[in-house]
Amino acid sequence: MPRPRLLTSDDWPEPELRAAVLAGELVAVGPCWASPAEPQTPWLRAAAAAWVLRDPRLIACMLTAAWIWGAVSRPPAPLEACIPPQVRVHVGPDVRLREVRINVADTVELSRLRVTLPARTAVDLLRTPGPTAGAFGVAEATAVHGLLAIGAVTAAELQARLRSLGTIPMVRQAERRLWGLPGLPELPELPDAAGGAAGAVR
Repeated sequence: MPRPRLLTSDDWPEPELRAAVLAGELVAVGPCWASPAEPQTPWLRAAAAAWVLRDPRLIACMLTAAWIWGAVSRPPAPLEACIPPQVRVHVGPDVRLREVRINVADTVELSRLRVTLPARTAVDLLRTPGPTAGAFGVAEATAVHGLLAIGAVTAAELQARLRSLGTIPMVRQAERRLWGLPGLPELPELPDAAGGAAGAVR
């Protein structure tokens, strides 16, 4: 019988899976494993993340979503997911859960896992508090740069989304972070007041 697209520790003991990686028979795909011949697509990575994010109400976000889209080579540990504030979900230590306001239009379903779209993912990463005041985390900066590099989103799209958020926290700093990424021009002049927009990400 042909192997399933993904193997997990439910299928084989983890030491055997890791030995198969060393033998070149398998490659790691986040928390799962697959044949080296299996195309590394967002759908495959989403299926791997879904093995951990098993509750259908969970939405893969932040660095986990960036990995699913192919912006970074490895997922974070623990995986990052979000839920709307009114939803209650129990997760284990292998999941970092955030409560956020999120529109379904900012997500898409891949391999039965809901994932934030690249633009929403990048905006969330740009607004994430850094390791110190005013700093942008290396992992977050790398992920946003990766989303731009693979063409999943453009700097102009991100600037428009950030400006649509109005005066909510971290917007101005997020825009400075965006234009401070390698390969981008300097920050364009900001207006004195940012206008709100109906479909704003919050």
